[in-house]
Amino acid sequence: MLVRPLADAAQAAPHPAGTAHCDAHYLLVLLTAGELHLELDFEELALPAPALLLISPGQVHRLRGAVAPQGWGVSFEPSLLEEETRTLLEQHLHQPLPLAAQTAFCARAQTVLALLADCQQEAAPTAHLGPALQALLAALMHLVAGVLAPLSPDAPAGRTRGQELLAGFQRLAHQHFAAWKQPAQYAEALAITPSHLNDTVKALSGRSVSQHLQARTILEAKRLLYYSDQPVKQIGYTLGYDEPVYFGKLFKKVTGLTPQQFRYTIRE
Repeated sequence: MLVRPLADAAQAAPHPAGTAHCDAHYLLVLLTAGELHLELDFEELALPAPALLLISPGQVHRLRGAVAPQGWGVSFEPSLLEEETRTLLEQHLHQPLPLAAQTAFCARAQTVLALLADCQQEAAPTAHLGPALQALLAALMHLVAGVLAPLSPDAPAGRTRGQELLAGFQRLAHQHFAAWKQPAQYAEALAITPSHLNDTVKALSGRSVSQHLQARTILEAKRLLYYSDQPVKQIGYTLGYDEPVYFGKLFKKVTGLTPQQFRYTIRE
């Protein structure tokens, strides 16, 4: 776990300024003043304060610029969160969240983050402060969940059967999109028919099961093409396509570019 004031983060960043990269940990950013300009999964974002931002493991991101940023950034391993909390964050904090009406949350979150930073200054936090750090992180996540819950149409207390199925499908797709290409595989895991799953997912999200799987696959392909030097053929294999030609045609159909063209364009 690593907590830093945003004003200091750039000087201590482990990556060169402006370099796109991905990490194996979460990065939660609480921006209380100023503005951040960044690229997240190939989309340009302007983030004015106050706002909350989550960068999940595997997401390609790059800081483009900043205007007098104030606030905190906290990095932590996925293993420190319960599965329900991870799902809540990734489903409902996948886009920056403005906090104009959340002044109480900002004040409380800053208090917890300052305590985390203070504990982190100890010489060997894992020896005697590890439990305290984890408890403070849990408290922070509880505060974040409190902000997200009212915004979520499928909060557990009022979740319909259809919303349960959509959430279950999204969890399975996140885990198995590279190996499970057929809607029937997800339907079987959820103990329903493929047509029922597809109708439910499309009615609630506007996209079919196949469209969700395709979008998730193409996003991962873009990430690999950007930050890895794997051959296109190997990327196709990694994403579950035994025929490189089919993978290339699918990628071009969705993006308008061949995988190689995308790699050259995005790296310029």
